[in-house]
Amino acid sequence: MLVPEPVSVPVPVPVPASASALALATVTGQLTLLERSGAVRGDLATAIVYLQPLDGPRPEAWGDVPLEVNVAMRGREFLPHVTIVRAGGNVAFPNQDPFGHNVFSNTDPVSFDLGLYRRGATRAATFDTPGVYPVYCNIHARMVSYIVAVPSRHVAHADAEGRFTIPDVPIGSYRLTVWHERALRVVQALTVSAAGATPRIELDARAYIAGTHLNKFGVPYSATRVDRY
Repeated sequence: MLVPEPVSVPVPVPVPASASALALATVTGQLTLLERSGAVRGDLATAIVYLQPLDGPRPEAWGDVPLEVNVAMRGREFLPHVTIVRAGGNVAFPNQDPFGHNVFSNTDPVSFDLGLYRRGATRAATFDTPGVYPVYCNIHARMVSYIVAVPSRHVAHADAEGRFTIPDVPIGSYRLTVWHERALRVVQALTVSAAGATPRIELDARAYIAGTHLNKFGVPYSATRVDRY
């Protein structure tokens, strides 16, 4: 599985926070997905959008963004496929299959190897740094999950049409990140005024090529190891 590299847009110097930044607004956006000719996917609902304040740290509540979440392993799948957790949070991987799994991620700065464990056992990893982390099983090559560790409570899952809404955003300057499993990541500046913001973002999935990822040793999965259970 090829993980697209992020596409960065220069971010302006942050605007100093002021008393007006205490006002809240709504960010309502629209995503579109640029596909190769003839490709029909329709999976915009897996896209994640989040904001990182550029006006300095704010003592604000995390809202519904969890500190601890579970990603179950069942039927040779990670469930759910995409998971949001706050940066610094823990993700537990309970094994609900009647055979072993070996959960790992080789994505810096949060790389880990939970080792082989059997049904009924649970092991966890901590995601200290904001970012998107592909997670795999070293035994079953087709298993993949994505952990999105976010730097603030301002995060949204897009719907099937690519629409997203982030409410209660303080007025100010932000770094907006949009991630989709098959597209180049978009990072750009966003200014939220008293009227809110309405970003329109096109994601580019034309370079995506489906394929298997490498195992935790950085080599292809052996034909005798893939889905052996």
